Amino acid sequence: MLPHRLVVVGASAGGIGPLQLLAAGLPAGWPATVCVVVHVPAYAPSFLPEILGRAGPLPVSTPRQGEPLLPGRIYCAPPDHHLLVEEGRFSVTRGPKENRLRPAVDALFRSAAYSEGPNVIGVVLSGLLDDGTSGLWTIKHFGGTTVVQDPGDAEYNSMPKSAADQVDIDHTVTARDLAGLLVRLVAGPVPAYGEVQEDDRRRVASEVSIASSAHAFRKGVMEFGKVTPQTCPECGGILVQIREGGLTRYRCHTGHAYSGDALLVSVTEQIENKLWTTMRALEEASMLLESTGQELAASGNTRLAGEYLQKAQQMEVRTRQIFQNIVEDQALSGGYLAHGTEPPAEG
Repeated sequence: MLPHRLVVVGASAGGIGPLQLLAAGLPAGWPATVCVVVHVPAYAPSFLPEILGRAGPLPVSTPRQGEPLLPGRIYCAPPDHHLLVEEGRFSVTRGPKENRLRPAVDALFRSAAYSEGPNVIGVVLSGLLDDGTSGLWTIKHFGGTTVVQDPGDAEYNSMPKSAADQVDIDHTVTARDLAGLLVRLVAGPVPAYGEVQEDDRRRVASEVSIASSAHAFRKGVMEFGKVTPQTCPECGGILVQIREGGLTRYRCHTGHAYSGDALLVSVTEQIENKLWTTMRALEEASMLLESTGQELAASGNTRLAGEYLQKAQQMEVRTRQIFQNIVEDQALSGGYLAHGTEPPAEG
């Protein structure tokens, strides 16, 4: 393990304010490392290091591949890259997305738990859906300390509420009290903890490796759990069901991973995309029938022209019905992600 404590923090929509309070409340020279994952768009630069650097005394940066974890610093995941902890150094990778995200909170938390065990303190802040729940469960399972922002204090409470509902949480705090809690925890002893079952260690080691370099099939993903009839929305690969305590999640044989909620969101989007494709085909058929009917009418064949124009009208009715299904469709899972992408957390 590292000779100092490791704090890993996950946040999304509504998480910047709590992170600024955290950075402001940590003292200079604090003897712990802080790693932060915030969901940001892959196509935009992240200004999170500058935002947090202005908020408090600790230096803040985006780590490079292989850089060592130093105490008294805050490190932020770069856009479109997972941030992983492996043997005291950072692994910054473009491995498979998890919960449709890269960087993903779960990927960082899982790697920290495997690498540092009881030395880790995991924190889930404001955000939508449930990224961070599986990772926080793993931190707890490997002997670490679990913290969530009080859902009543969070601007978007889905992430901390999901974690609180499904993980044995050690501390629930407001954003304003988080820094003080972490200072006290880091000043105290590392919790004592027994051994993790070897099967769990092997699976988590494989999942950390998958997040780093993919090749999930070669790394034994098919042995993680039961093969399901579902397929991966990202690549169409076979999905394997993984059980973690009361949690159920999924990973495909190429490496993409989903919580149940994230998978439902992706299925909802697939349904909508297929409806739009069907609607386009019906509109094209309607235009072709109408154009043919008009040509027949111009040539004097009014009977056949009428049949074609009538079929065009029938197609138009079916098109309107499908459009109505699209606009009235209720997502299978809540949150902004059900109808697009989550609002940028740094906005």
